[in-house]
Amino acid sequence: MKIYDLSQDLNADCSFWPFYPPFEVKYIKRKSEHGVNAQYIQTSNHMGTHLDAPRHFVTKGKTIDQIPIEWCYGPGVIVDLSDMLDDVGLFTPEDIEKRADVHNGDILFIHTGWHKYSFFGEEADEERYIQRHPGPHFSICDWLLKKKIHIWGVDMISTDHPMNLPIGRFLGKGGLEHWQKVRAKTEAKFGADKMDELFPDSAYQLTHNALFPHDCIHVENLGGDIGLEELHNKRITLGVFPWKFKGGEAAFCRAVAWA
Repeated sequence: MKIYDLSQDLNADCSFWPFYPPFEVKYIKRKSEHGVNAQYIQTSNHMGTHLDAPRHFVTKGKTIDQIPIEWCYGPGVIVDLSDMLDDVGLFTPEDIEKRADVHNGDILFIHTGWHKYSFFGEEADEERYIQRHPGPHFSICDWLLKKKIHIWGVDMISTDHPMNLPIGRFLGKGGLEHWQKVRAKTEAKFGADKMDELFPDSAYQLTHNALFPHDCIHVENLGGDIGLEELHNKRITLGVFPWKFKGGEAAFCRAVAWA
């Protein structure tokens, strides 16, 4: 059995969520002066590969330290949808089930191919990574709950489609107007007459709002070896390991696969 790293690198260069502060790091001790190297970091929790806890969207939801460790390791699948997804593309539960055998209670990771556009990706394009990533149809929420899945994840900056995020609704309003560009691209893809049907107001941040109250949480910014074909669409073992952050609404994590 071999272990695979499914995590993105993390430092001050990595892509970060709009409106959130970036990752900052500096040395506070150097070997030449103090006999030791030591660093200080200041950051939000939503950088690099990280696990959102229910507390991120639920006032009294579980925090990182309250997530049962049993949820963080076990059988699952990495479903490869990269060949069917492009800018602002949509995928459905049916697309997932056509590719892989997803069991109740699995850890589920979805490979869209979008990690390659992150800052450290092989085709780095931060605007494409943040503003034009694909996403799930809102029906995925009911499907995930029916499957009794506690942890799922994506190789994108968010589990929601850009049109169900600030990115497609108001990012840059009154300035660069990013949201207008995202909406125009989505309308060109699906048709302006389909926007309210595919992206109703009720779907806004739904993979957060609808799932976290039910302890269905997710990893964002997966990467590393997630694109390897040998890991796709078959039963493997997956793990998601955040630091034991008491009271944390999210935490950096190391995502791994065994196959």
